[in-house]
Amino acid sequence: MDRTEYIENAAKHFKELLSQQLDRQERMEKASPAKDFSKMDKIVVGVAGGDGIGPIIMAQARRVLEKLLAEELASGRIELRDIHGLTIENRLAQGCAVPPEVLEQIKACDVFLKGPTTTPKGGTLESANVTLRRELDLFANVRPVQIPEEGIDWMFFRENTEGEYALGSRGIEVPGKLSVDFKVTTDAGTRRIARAAFDYARANGKTKVAIVTKANIMKKTDGMFSRICQEVAAEYPEISADEWYIDIMTANLVNKEVRNKFQVFLLPNLYGDIITDEAAQLQGGVGTAGSANMGAGYAMFEAIHGSAPRKIEKGEGDYANPSSILKAAELLLRHIAMADKADKLSAAMEDCAREGRVVITGHKDGATCREFTDYLLEKLWFRQI
Repeated sequence: MDRTEYIENAAKHFKELLSQQLDRQERMEKASPAKDFSKMDKIVVGVAGGDGIGPIIMAQARRVLEKLLAEELASGRIELRDIHGLTIENRLAQGCAVPPEVLEQIKACDVFLKGPTTTPKGGTLESANVTLRRELDLFANVRPVQIPEEGIDWMFFRENTEGEYALGSRGIEVPGKLSVDFKVTTDAGTRRIARAAFDYARANGKTKVAIVTKANIMKKTDGMFSRICQEVAAEYPEISADEWYIDIMTANLVNKEVRNKFQVFLLPNLYGDIITDEAAQLQGGVGTAGSANMGAGYAMFEAIHGSAPRKIEKGEGDYANPSSILKAAELLLRHIAMADKADKLSAAMEDCAREGRVVITGHKDGATCREFTDYLLEKLWFRQI
């Protein structure tokens, strides 16, 4: 192919992408209101272990949910439904990030608890998470981080369906010459994540929202995100909306003199992915943080760490830390209007951390995933009697 053909093909490809994104913008403008779980007669919770250590930690999370939701499961108000086929083997065999029959199973649920899934390096197979966020329109990635001894109580709102990740596997390449990837920011997509962050701040007595971009460099996309967030902020006069660049904010989070002054963070997709892992590490490691992915029709809750294939290779899978998936389960319980049960789980996990009788190190010198969960269930039992 000569230079002209490459340019013509790229122009055609970009035209298709632009048309698809404009169609998505129009669909967002017509979106339905969110579900009210407190008024639902039945709630279906999908459960998928994923890859690597995923099935190991998910088995323990399921034990905890079965304990907390015993009454609702017995009455039929809650159903825990296994989702089959969300494995790297099946996804590679079908050449599809989330095979159609798997997506159909997930869409038949109201909420979804998901273990980590492997994304192959190279090739064109998209991340299962990216696909699910797009297909289920899970526009808000919400991650809490607490460091009580420093007075830190952060909540991160990361836009989940746009930015580099939305089109990252759909770039163009001129072999031996160059590669180009795409980034997208829409009006409707930015307004809904901004409103979610400010609504949370208002409902929880927060007075500060940090808007984090690189708008001085990414002038069109990040510039638009910044401008629209400020427009939404004007509807919340009691909340201050401060602008920060992503590089400075990553430094702020490791600065003990200033980091406890932040409360709510509002970020585009890529920056949110990076900075929430940094924040989780400050809390105690990515294995200690859960993640919620929310939309109007569906919600997905997951551990924020990966599938840890090297841990499996070393024969240490059974020693994986289930804390992240348990935090995700706590977020799920809050989302389906069962805050009392979420509070019990949170308190029991704090009891375990404070007492430290059973400690997971991630290696064979520590407790197994199951042993820690036995300990946690013991604490839950004491809190329920």
